Amino acid sequence: MRPLLVVDGDSLAHRAYHALPKTIRGGGGRAANAIVGFTNMLVSLWEAESPRSIVVGWDTLEAPTYRHEAFPAYQAGREFDDALLEQLECLPTLVRALGFVAAKEPGYEADDFLAAAVRSELARGGSALVATSDRDAFQLVSDRCTVLRLVRGVSEIERVDPPRVHELYGVEPAQVPDFVALRGDPSDRLPGAPGVGPKKAAEILRRFGSLEDALAAGRFSAVADELRLYRRIAAMDADAPLPEVPDAVPTWRDAAELLRSWGVAQLAGRLEQRAAAG
Repeated sequence: MRPLLVVDGDSLAHRAYHALPKTIRGGGGRAANAIVGFTNMLVSLWEAESPRSIVVGWDTLEAPTYRHEAFPAYQAGREFDDALLEQLECLPTLVRALGFVAAKEPGYEADDFLAAAVRSELARGGSALVATSDRDAFQLVSDRCTVLRLVRGVSEIERVDPPRVHELYGVEPAQVPDFVALRGDPSDRLPGAPGVGPKKAAEILRRFGSLEDALAAGRFSAVADELRLYRRIAAMDADAPLPEVPDAVPTWRDAAELLRSWGVAQLAGRLEQRAAAG
């Protein structure tokens, strides 16, 4: 069976936006650099990995998740250029035009759809590849799920399996949410346990097995509730509502037509050439 390719759409789009010149424009002078870069990366991944289909998960930036409601400081201070936000709104439509699955619902993050897609694919006896630059996805790694960590676009990809997770963090994939809760995560504004860095967090988990077992042993009693909350925030929600994921036959021409309507003619031409090549 071919693997299911699961993609962190926001991660790829952000990388594309910051990697390509902001002078790339579509119809009406609207920014198109993220659209162009994202599409090129998605096509490259399709061709390189030959998956049975692609699921792209997306954040809903205008709606809070349970993480924001439970911890108001979560991701506080993040700001995005208007030009990027406009393109993020368009990209799920483009994913569907390509013949792939776009998963986006208020109250959920892209990470949650990654977890839901991986769990669903493993339950049907398949395997999964997860394309992202976010190391939180290491919690999904198993003998049938590999993270494709985007180091530099799709020109440099690190394939992360269970031994690599242990090499990087000193813990098993299932312990990654516990590790993040203890160590903290500056990008998400999670402070972690006082005085605990990566090495100490890994040492605690090797000794106790889990954050909950460390708390039961009397560790970090003054901040136990906070650490439980941080772990809940760090854990991906595999119960996110996932659309049906049939085997895909890419519809390059449909995507090219959509792109032409957006005034992104050069990229549309490349997709038309891809369709003609078969």
